[in-house]
Amino acid sequence: MINTELSNIAEIVLNQRKFFQTGKTKDVDFRIEQLKTLKLAILEHEQAIIQALQADLHKPEFEIYMTELGIIKEVDYAIKHLKTWIKPKKAAVSWEFFSYSARIYSEPLGVVLIIGPWNYPFNLIISPLVGAIAAGNCTIIKPSELAPHTSHVLTEIIAKYFDPAYIAVLEGGVETSEKLLIEKFDHIFFTGGTAVGKIVMAAAAKHLTPVTLELGGKSPCIVDTDINLEHTIRRITWGKFLNAGQTCIAPDYLLVDNKIKKDLVNGLQKCLKEFYGDQPDKSPDYARIISQKHFDRLVNFLKNGEIIIGGETKSSERYIAPTLIDNVSLLDPIMQEEIFGPLLPIIEYTDIAEAIALINSRPKPLALYLFSQNKNLQKHVLQETSSGGVCINDTLMQFGVSSLPFGGVGDSGIGSYHGKGSFDIFSHDKSVLQNSFWLDLKWRYAPYKGKLPLIKKLLG
Repeated sequence: MINTELSNIAEIVLNQRKFFQTGKTKDVDFRIEQLKTLKLAILEHEQAIIQALQADLHKPEFEIYMTELGIIKEVDYAIKHLKTWIKPKKAAVSWEFFSYSARIYSEPLGVVLIIGPWNYPFNLIISPLVGAIAAGNCTIIKPSELAPHTSHVLTEIIAKYFDPAYIAVLEGGVETSEKLLIEKFDHIFFTGGTAVGKIVMAAAAKHLTPVTLELGGKSPCIVDTDINLEHTIRRITWGKFLNAGQTCIAPDYLLVDNKIKKDLVNGLQKCLKEFYGDQPDKSPDYARIISQKHFDRLVNFLKNGEIIIGGETKSSERYIAPTLIDNVSLLDPIMQEEIFGPLLPIIEYTDIAEAIALINSRPKPLALYLFSQNKNLQKHVLQETSSGGVCINDTLMQFGVSSLPFGGVGDSGIGSYHGKGSFDIFSHDKSVLQNSFWLDLKWRYAPYKGKLPLIKKLLG
């Protein structure tokens, strides 16, 4: 573990600035080599990563491969496309600039900071790191102290394969984050809650440092009548209770057409038993809550509404059963903040306008889900709501598509990443205009006498 004294942090940042100034990270072959090294590091430490994630979150191995180690695909995507991304892009010029050529060059920002969350503590560090490496930056990583085993493994892996002057991991709690935010970075990438996101942005503003904030919010899930009920039930159950509901884009609450509510609720209950058995606490496929603080917060939510199924808790294991809740009030605490746990409130509507009005009365969510085969309804919901992203007739899967930028809007975040999006956020698009010497018309030079009609015509 790297010492996180203030002077030491300043020294690490300084060393990274010196390394960046050598120009080595700008070389595309160097970047590709580092991405390949990152992939090798992950593959060689698979078991250590799995054990760490199981220790922190009791994650099933299947979920680890699907949601954490699946980041390998993102590394491969960057390796495959980097030489295309890095090429200068030709820009069009209007006829009056006929002797000019214009291009846009992507250049690295410099030294960047990545602050990771605890819910997917490996993936959500490595994913932005792929972009930082691909774009040619030096990087300091601050993993979440709430997932200490994964934090330690990340530290060991990065220290083993990378020079700290290029990539360094700094472990620690809130104090370490505060010390890091005193320093000037060229970009800060933060994944976490809205409250801490505001603190990060305020600290960044002192240095005019640009930020990417991947936050969260209450992501609604609308269920229409025009659906395949069986498929809908499975996809909602999986998306909500994966990682015990601790997913920033998990369906936070259901908005269900009242004509289908009874069938949907019955189906969800059966599906929960199919997935996790009659005793989910004994299931090898069900995760646990990250900390006692988050456990206690979720237990308080169980006082809201009426429990349909679930509600059992074990404080010693930080276990909360997958739970469906009916008859919640919009004023209940469970409907006032992001749940981030295995509790699913179900709210019925009689007209889609009601559901849309409820969604629009709240801060813009990170994700919106709609289950409907009705094309007009799909179009209506897309036009009338705003969210970071939308997934129709499924849940969570939008996160895994590298060609789709992932990010929030309003309270749910600033900026987006994944695939080329990750490269773009850690790059500066430098515009370059070049003139030739073969012609030099004098219309723009002084003296201006007699030239005003010409400039009016050109600008008209």
